[in-house]
Amino acid sequence: DSARVYVTRKVPPDGLEVLRKSGRVQFELWDTDDPVPRAELLKKVRGVDGLLCVLTEKVDAELLDAAGPGLKVVSTMSVGYDHLSLEELKKRSLECVYCHFHLCRGIRVGYTPDVLTDAVAELTVALLLCTSRRLVEATHEAKTGGWGTWRTLWLCGYELANSTVGILGLGRIGVAIAERLKPFKVKKFIYTDVAPRPELANMINAEYVSMDELAQQSDFLTICCALTPETQGICNKNLFSKMKETSIFINTSRGGVVNQDDLYEALATGQIAGAGLDVTTPEPLPTSHPLFTLKNCVILPHIASASYTTRNAMSVLAANNLLAGLRGEPMEKELKL
Repeated sequence: DSARVYVTRKVPPDGLEVLRKSGRVQFELWDTDDPVPRAELLKKVRGVDGLLCVLTEKVDAELLDAAGPGLKVVSTMSVGYDHLSLEELKKRSLECVYCHFHLCRGIRVGYTPDVLTDAVAELTVALLLCTSRRLVEATHEAKTGGWGTWRTLWLCGYELANSTVGILGLGRIGVAIAERLKPFKVKKFIYTDVAPRPELANMINAEYVSMDELAQQSDFLTICCALTPETQGICNKNLFSKMKETSIFINTSRGGVVNQDDLYEALATGQIAGAGLDVTTPEPLPTSHPLFTLKNCVILPHIASASYTTRNAMSVLAANNLLAGLRGEPMEKELKL
């Protein structure tokens, strides 16, 4: 028998083609770029065997209860999974283990790391250069008549050459960023993580330092960590107060790792030189938000993985994770609950 699946968004065509060709699923698709309304989502998931979602859908106790006990697989088209209530998923898996039915295996979760590493690293470098060399500000001046006679220090920014680049959370993406920055003659890479990661660090010749040392030494600080209870708001007044006045802060991980009030204060008072953000809290960030008033803050609408190649690869991986889970087979990328 075919499984019933609900797809919460208009995903790229390659992933949908995988589902169509599988012959194993009957799927219903919310065929729009806009999020499915919560009330509609709770109706649509009733009785489904699988759910293919994106990071705007909160998979919590309410949704899992609405889906019912037949839900076997949640596959998210994202590398981040802070929109999934892992405790609720784990709880249901444990309950499933103790129900003594051999075929009842609990809810499995697939996600899409690795395939977006290159795209995110490229965007991070682009955002870093855009922020440090003040390109948005310069474009505005050229368009609005601010471009007058040549001036010696007008629109001057900061170079990567001979700089120290800090990475908060050294994983695949952090390494890929460093590899792309090496040709800019960066002097030194440093990083902080929950523990030293020598295998990854050796790939880019990075030195493990404390959080305080990371803040104090970094000319460019890139945030690459996952959003967890431990990293929530970790980039705050304490961090910014230790950074150099010439430092550039870049976040392409999750908005929740930054205390945005503290970041605004640091930028507005010149405590740090600039910030480039691809992620914020909330998303979208209201146009009235104070960060938008700052010339030294570049904000993008969460587009780090937005290349045709990467988004299609993410959709294929999410679809294959879903199908493997429904068949009871190993997923290519599965979260261990």
